[in-house]
Amino acid sequence: MSLPLLRRPSLGVPALARREHLVLLLVVVVGAALTLFGTGCGARRPRPTRVAVTVARVERRAMPIEIVATGTIEPVQSAAVGAQVSGVLKRIAFREGQDVTAGQVLFELDPRPFRAALEQAIGALERDRAQWRNAQREAERADRLLAQSLISPAEHDQAIATAEALRASVRADSGAVANARLNLEFSGIRAPIAGRTGAVDVHVGDLVRASSGTPLVTVNQVRPIRVRFTVAQDQIPLVQRYRDGVRRVIVRLPDDSTTVEGRLAFVDNAVDAATGTLLLKGEFPNTDGHLWPGQFVEVRLVLAVQPDALVVPARAVVTGQQGSYVYVLAADSTAAARPVAVARSSETAAVIAAGLKAGETVVTDGQFRISPGARVQVRQGGQGARP
Repeated sequence: MSLPLLRRPSLGVPALARREHLVLLLVVVVGAALTLFGTGCGARRPRPTRVAVTVARVERRAMPIEIVATGTIEPVQSAAVGAQVSGVLKRIAFREGQDVTAGQVLFELDPRPFRAALEQAIGALERDRAQWRNAQREAERADRLLAQSLISPAEHDQAIATAEALRASVRADSGAVANARLNLEFSGIRAPIAGRTGAVDVHVGDLVRASSGTPLVTVNQVRPIRVRFTVAQDQIPLVQRYRDGVRRVIVRLPDDSTTVEGRLAFVDNAVDAATGTLLLKGEFPNTDGHLWPGQFVEVRLVLAVQPDALVVPARAVVTGQQGSYVYVLAADSTAAARPVAVARSSETAAVIAAGLKAGETVVTDGQFRISPGARVQVRQGGQGARP
């Protein structure tokens, strides 16, 4: 028995038209999507960009060999002025902060007690001197009487002893007179050194005691003046290597604008075992009074000057795990890392021992944004910047 054949229902004209319309619409949508996709891919394609950097020329120029440290300004001499005798303060003969000369009277104590003591000592001296002269005559008479056997040896010896005792009294009285005269002189308290006075801790009418441990005033010598600083023990060989040269000391004041130059005046004879440092002192004329005791300053000890050092800015040198290197700018505007040997460096400049030549250009800012093969763009004002 044969089965009847199944036939697909035939589509009418309206249905066929709708199907063709949908197919055409799908083709248009797919084409537009492909066009947009292609356009979007083209927009996102990375364009090569240049890294903005600043650069500087490698130079040959004179460069100091120096050690940088922190120091403290101190006076060459400092005297705590006190009273050597006790008395009532009668006059202050200077103003606080005034410059004084050595030997100038600063304070005056009431001199009347000291004058009275001096007169008393002089009177005692004259009395004992008169008695001594009389005893001398008695001793001479005793010598003659003993020769004539008119007195006993004991009486002679007594006369001699009396004269000797009075002579000793005269000597003691002379010392008392000298001491009283000295006390009268000490009633005028004088400056032991030339310098600038500090604050005064007493007033007129105060009882000043010689045994007091508090000074009346302190005088600091500020012309010349010194700076005290230390260097690490591993820098001592460098100091010794240039010990025969003229070693300059340059200090920078806290305002970071004024520098003062002097000379190295002192090198200690031993390293401090507690800190591992060596003490040095520089001396300055300080005629303009810029330096003041107690100031903290930056100190540069210039040991010598290297006339033809190869110098780059310190910020051009990068330190990595493999050592120090710089980025060198090539003629095609690309920058490549190059290892260098740094002899020494300061805050602003580095002296290169090997790895560069004078006239080459190194990158001083923007190194960390440079990728291998990338081109760079030099910022205006960067080319040829001096370290």
